[in-house]
Amino acid sequence: MDFGHLPIMFEYQRTNRFFAQTQEEIGELGAKELGELGAQNIKPGFRGIFFEADKAGLYRINYASRLISRVLAPLTSFRCHNTDYLYRKAKEISWEDFFNPRQTFAVFSSVSHSSIKHSQYASLRLKDAIADYFLEKFGQRPSVQRIEPDVWINLHIENNRAVISFDTSGGSLHRRGYRDETVEAPMQEIVAAAIIRLSGWDGSKPLYDPMCGSGTLLIEALMAYGRVPSGLFRKRFGFEFMPDFDAALWQGVRKETLGAVRDVPQDLIEGSDVSPEAVATARKNARTLPQGERISLKVMDFRAIEDLAERVIITNPPYGIRLGKDQNLASLYKDLGDFLKKKCKGSQAYIYFGNRELIPYIGLRPSWKKALKSGGLDGRLAKFEMY
Repeated sequence: MDFGHLPIMFEYQRTNRFFAQTQEEIGELGAKELGELGAQNIKPGFRGIFFEADKAGLYRINYASRLISRVLAPLTSFRCHNTDYLYRKAKEISWEDFFNPRQTFAVFSSVSHSSIKHSQYASLRLKDAIADYFLEKFGQRPSVQRIEPDVWINLHIENNRAVISFDTSGGSLHRRGYRDETVEAPMQEIVAAAIIRLSGWDGSKPLYDPMCGSGTLLIEALMAYGRVPSGLFRKRFGFEFMPDFDAALWQGVRKETLGAVRDVPQDLIEGSDVSPEAVATARKNARTLPQGERISLKVMDFRAIEDLAERVIITNPPYGIRLGKDQNLASLYKDLGDFLKKKCKGSQAYIYFGNRELIPYIGLRPSWKKALKSGGLDGRLAKFEMY
């Protein structure tokens, strides 16, 4: 693995080692996906996965991963017991290798089991160090921009060891860019992708979502089956600011990944919702994607569906936090259980319960339940076999 002919300056250049942030519950899935995308020496870490990759692998993981939220490239690591030392060490980094004073940056931090207790103050000291570095060297400070900065810098301090990293993703990868409009409380894209992956759906049976909302589960299913890269609409990635960025190699990785996209059969992926607004939004979101028109959508209450035999059913029904407490949720989940029993013979159903206390109301025994957080909710994905 070779990160170019530049002098070895940064930690990631010496080691080819990176850190992929992901949700704890899907760490195993994320590690498997990283391996499929070319990562090596994959090891679990706290809220993420350590791995090694060459430049092509780094670009491919950022462009195509469905389960990783960011990939961090460590610049330097050191023992750190106070913020003054953090400030001094941060000023030793050649920040102009990544951006210039006319560009914007943001810092995000995490601190645990260390003398430095407050992540926000640690972030502030790192921001000061970067701004002062540019001021002293170029007579100009770059601006901090919290929403859409040009570059993101990460600080992680654990057990008094600090790691300053560059965000090679350039912001969270869950923002796919296909969701122009959303109905209330849409499911986060990485959670939806994890549900599709956990279901094991491979296209051998049609997939149906009877409460599709804004269509996130259906769209992630289309992207997974069609091998559409998750970063298709991303305007730029953080790795494009790295000092050893290889534009020709990136274009090659992009071309290779797009070359693997395959056709999605008509009627393989279908969905419906009782809300006309939700279906209109799902249709609009789906149509932003190549082959998005292959997702069949209609306005219909699931109770009115005549037959969903021999399918894979994946859905995220409403729950109290999502739609207010005034809905009769117990009745809704009982009706869903009756529907699965009577009209879905030979199907497997994967139902995401944002509120796990609602699981008993469905009146069916799950084959398995898996913990999966979504939007701060400690939810469960449950599998039901319809014999």
